[in-house]
Amino acid sequence: MEILTHASTATSPEERGREIGSAFGAEIRGTVRRYLDFFRSRGLADDVVHAVAQRSLAALGDWSPGLAEELRATALAAGVEVWQLAALNARTEVLAIVDPDPESECSTWVFAPPPPARPETIQTWDWHDALCPAGLMLAYVPDAPVSGRRAVHRVRLFTELGVLGKIGVNDAGIGVHFNILHHASDHADGGVPVHAIARRILDEADSVEAAVEIARSARVSASTVVTVVSASEGSPRAACLEISPERVAVVLPDADHLLLHTNHFLDPVQTEGEATRDAGTTYERLAHVTARAAAMTGLGVRERAAEMCGPSGGSAPVCFTPDLSKPPHEQWTTLLTVSLDLVGIGLDYYPGSPDLLAEHGPRRF
Repeated sequence: MEILTHASTATSPEERGREIGSAFGAEIRGTVRRYLDFFRSRGLADDVVHAVAQRSLAALGDWSPGLAEELRATALAAGVEVWQLAALNARTEVLAIVDPDPESECSTWVFAPPPPARPETIQTWDWHDALCPAGLMLAYVPDAPVSGRRAVHRVRLFTELGVLGKIGVNDAGIGVHFNILHHASDHADGGVPVHAIARRILDEADSVEAAVEIARSARVSASTVVTVVSASEGSPRAACLEISPERVAVVLPDADHLLLHTNHFLDPVQTEGEATRDAGTTYERLAHVTARAAAMTGLGVRERAAEMCGPSGGSAPVCFTPDLSKPPHEQWTTLLTVSLDLVGIGLDYYPGSPDLLAEHGPRRF
């Protein structure tokens, strides 16, 4: 995956969307086209995708008018129909209609010791490389929240071209990791896109508690877990926000200050609605990261990535390599390994699995 970078100078949602859509129009058009084809390969007719996208955009507009305005401006500047970019941003909501993949994606590790020690994080992002030949590292100044209280002045994040948000950090010392989940309550009514929840947390939250409040304010139709980490002296310093249409559950670090997540629910109430079809890798990956977790603490990013793999290196369960005998939409690849620097306000990453980050060293954004 090629990593593109952009530092936005925009001061309004419309200006930011127009700037991003103009700068990356070709890439956004390609991403939209690939996702619409992907939805069809999953058995979803265009009119069904259109309906979910429109409902999700309406839910986003009610919940965060600025983000909806940015999405519309991005679409217009990039030369795609607004509903199509809405479908891209609501890809989790669209895919909630069909049975989940038999494999799932992403492994997250967080160490959140008491102050003055700094939190440490790392996650893999596993997805279909045919959908994401390029990703975007974006720096920008967020809009002031509706309340007028402004705690965040600068954000750096990674996302797909045309998607509002995913993984990142803000200058209030808040970081966000992102993993997909599946719950029996997921439905086709098109709620607030879960990717937009991650974005709004980065734009507004200055504490874990504020992030929980933002997540709980959104009406969703699909599930995910947003892992929030804080560099402040408040408590808690980290939490996994397990989001489903039924509720938002908060999972806290264990007694060793470790917080780990893959792609199944951990909260006991949420687990009752578990809907993953992944009988192997999500549980295997969590067991692997749990076994490696203690050895990963107190290390630099490069050494942390090596310990995440362990003796198995690139054959570790957290390193996905595509099965080329399968159709492209069934091939899974670890596209990115990323660690958040909550104090220096940056992302240390490598476009590939953690063994490659360990081999080549991280890039910095």
